[in-house]
Amino acid sequence: MNVTIVDYKSGNISSVINSFKEVAQNKVKIEVSSDINKIKSSDKVVLPGQGSFKSCIDALNTINGLVETLNDFALNKKKPLLGICVGLQMFADTGYEETETKGLGWIPGKVTKIDNQNGKYKLPHIGWNEINIMKDSKIFKDIKDKSHMYFVHSYEFIPNDKNAISATTNYSSNHVCAVEIENILGTQFHPEKSDKTGLKIIDNFINL
Repeated sequence: MNVTIVDYKSGNISSVINSFKEVAQNKVKIEVSSDINKIKSSDKVVLPGQGSFKSCIDALNTINGLVETLNDFALNKKKPLLGICVGLQMFADTGYEETETKGLGWIPGKVTKIDNQNGKYKLPHIGWNEINIMKDSKIFKDIKDKSHMYFVHSYEFIPNDKNAISATTNYSSNHVCAVEIENILGTQFHPEKSDKTGLKIIDNFINL
């Protein structure tokens, strides 16, 4: 089995790569690539994302055929795909960071700035926060409710269908920190930076 981490030059993804390799322990092949043929032949795909919604979408679109390949992988072949941070946010129809930007549209919804309540809450939200698991999720197997995960973000994904939400966190208000619809999974937090609990989430994804 092989897992491809999509490298579309969206920032430093070394911690994602290292964590997946640590969990895989040579039992699963971890590849890092934006080559559409490698992605097509993968069993699972990880879509990381750092920076703004717009910069990540723009970076995906600069690689010929990448968005179409990801669409086919997730929507037609229905193979497991995990979005991390902005990788999750790009599932939305539209993002409103910098400017209005069309997303991948896999999970209808929008990405908007967290309400910091007139400066009461600092943005970006950086650090450990408790998650509230909302439903049985394949990646939350053996993960305790109220576990702490590591966050770095100023924007939140608001899906139209609340059934897509697998976990929330409270920072300024209650907002989405994980989603799951069939084979499409995403975390707003960084499992690769969330200690042993985060590594367990990665392990759960690899073993789907």
